Amino acid sequence: MKAAQLSPFQRWSILIGASVLLSLAMGMRQSFGLFQPSVIRDVGITSADFSFATALQNIIWGVTQPMVGLLADRYGTRWVMLGGVVVYAAGLVLMMVADSALMFTLGCGVCVGIALSCTASSMTMTVTSRTVSPAKRSVAMGAVSAAGSLGLVLASPLAQTLISTAGWQMALIGFLGLAAAMLPSALFAGRADRLEIDKADDVKQSAGEVVQAALGHSGFVVMALAFFVCGLQLVFITTHLPNYLAICGLDPSLGASALAVIGLFNVFGSYAFGWLGGRFPKQYLLGGIYIVRSLTVAAYFYFPASATTTIVFAAIMGSLWLGVIPLVNGLVVQLFGLRYMATLTGIAFLSHQVGSFLGAWGGGVIYDHLGNYDRAWQAAVLIGLIAGCAQMLMNVRPPRRREELVVPVAA
Repeated sequence: MKAAQLSPFQRWSILIGASVLLSLAMGMRQSFGLFQPSVIRDVGITSADFSFATALQNIIWGVTQPMVGLLADRYGTRWVMLGGVVVYAAGLVLMMVADSALMFTLGCGVCVGIALSCTASSMTMTVTSRTVSPAKRSVAMGAVSAAGSLGLVLASPLAQTLISTAGWQMALIGFLGLAAAMLPSALFAGRADRLEIDKADDVKQSAGEVVQAALGHSGFVVMALAFFVCGLQLVFITTHLPNYLAICGLDPSLGASALAVIGLFNVFGSYAFGWLGGRFPKQYLLGGIYIVRSLTVAAYFYFPASATTTIVFAAIMGSLWLGVIPLVNGLVVQLFGLRYMATLTGIAFLSHQVGSFLGAWGGGVIYDHLGNYDRAWQAAVLIGLIAGCAQMLMNVRPPRRREELVVPVAA
C-alpha cells in the first residue's frame, strides 16, 4: 500500500500513535531531573553519580540509535518500538528499587537509553515521513514533534506532585502507568511498516553506501557536529535546572513548572518550525535556533534567578526546544532520500547524544568541584554561538549518485 491510499482514519491513527509514543517517552525522560534531590538523599549517591547515570543514558541512546535505525529500516519499526517500551518499563523498575549508584545507573542509564532509541524521535519521524506526502512532510513532522512535547506537560507535574506527596518511588510507579500507555501507541504507529516508499524518495544504494556518502558529505558532517551542541544545552538544562533553582533558594515546585512551560511552548515552536521548514532553508532556521538559544541561556544565568525570569526563560527555550527535529530530519531526506532515514538520523543523533552526555555529566562534575554552574553555562553559550554560525553555512546540495538513482525531492 502507498501512503496516498491510506484513509483519513488510517493516516491519523498512525500519526497519533507516533505522537503519543514520542510524547510519553520524552516527557518521562525530560522529567528525571526532578528526582535528583530525593534520589541523592535516599539512595546515598552524589550529584555526580546521578549526572553520570543521565549522561550514560544519553550516550547509550546515541550509540545504539544508528543500529536500531538500521534494524527499523530493514525489518520495520513496529517490533523495534514495542521492544523499546518493554525495556523502558524495566528501566523504571530498576530505578525504583535501586539501592546503589550501580543499580540506578543500570535502570536510568542503560535501559532507558536503549529504550529511547526505539521509541523517541528517530522512530517517530521515520513513521511520520512515510505516512504523508513530500509536500506535507515537514509540517507533519513539526506537528508530531509538537504533540510529542505535551508529554512533558503531563509528566513533570505528575512527578513533582507524587514526589512531594508520596515519594519518588511512587512517582516512578506513576511513570510505569504512562509506559503502559505507550504499548498501543507503538502498535498503531507501526502500521506505517506496510507502506511502500515512493520512487522519488528511494535510492538504489545499500545501507553501507549511503552511510559512506553521508560521512563524506561536508553538510551532513557540519549538521551532525552542530547537533552535538543542541544535545549539550538541552540536557544540561533538564538535568541541572531543578538543582540550580534549589541552590538559589527558590521553591522546588518551580523546576516542575519550568519544565511544564518548556513542554507547552514547545508545542507551538515545533509546529512553527515544521511549517517554516517547508518554506524557508532549513539550515538557516537551525542555525538561528542554536544562536537564539545560546543568547537566552546567557541572559538567564547572568541575571539573578527568580520565579519570573525562570518562567520567561522556560517559555523562550520551549519555543526553540524540539523545533530542530523536523528540520534535521527534513535535511537528511533532502540530501539522501527516505529509504535509510532512520539509519542516517541515528548517526547524526549520536553526535547529539555525545553532547548530551557532556551536558549532563559535565554539569554535575563542574558543580561538585566548583560549587556552582558558572563555567558550565558559559561553555554552553560559547560553543552554541559557534555551532549556530557553522550550521547556517552548511552545504545542502545532495551528493552525486550513480546515474540510475533518482535524486530525492526536498522534505
